[in-house]
Amino acid sequence: MKNRNLALFDFDGTITSKDTLVEFIKYAVGSKNYYLGLLKLSPMLLAYTLKFIPNHKAKEQLIAHFFQDWESQKFQAIAKKYALEEIDTITRPQAIEQIRSHQEKGDKVVIVSASIECWIDAWAKQYGIELIATRLERQDNRVTGKFDTKNCYGIEKVNRIKKSLRLKEYQTITAYGDSSGDKEMLALSHNAYYKPFRG
Repeated sequence: MKNRNLALFDFDGTITSKDTLVEFIKYAVGSKNYYLGLLKLSPMLLAYTLKFIPNHKAKEQLIAHFFQDWESQKFQAIAKKYALEEIDTITRPQAIEQIRSHQEKGDKVVIVSASIECWIDAWAKQYGIELIATRLERQDNRVTGKFDTKNCYGIEKVNRIKKSLRLKEYQTITAYGDSSGDKEMLALSHNAYYKPFRG
């Protein structure tokens, strides 16, 4: 019988007030190196802005520029440290209250994010939240800069949700998002909230 409810949360911009991709890069390499990197990547970023390069390709090139060939354990350690020490400083209090409200009711809470799994995972676990996110490829104990999954954005959010969860088990699905990349996930739900924690 359907006796459970499911709450799906986008992460960047919905739970957080800043983009964790940007914040993590700054944390890992320093703000100076981050902005120097953006300068070097400016032709690619312009092409992305003009829609000549798709979202996932631009993101892979950005990550590869800063982290390609990093040793996996070093990268993972910095990602975990960022998750546990920094993410709470940029979360929206209303979002955390809503997550806790769902949990108190016994609802299943899942973050569905286009951001990279490794710098959200430790934060999500300490809150008892499941995570569906983009994963990075590793080869020979090194970060390649490429994705090991499709970018968890747009319709891919719905694909990953359906692959990971048996939606028929849930009586009500509630979703929270803040961007065009969340529209398909919001359409999947019974109760959809767009930019809900901005007040």
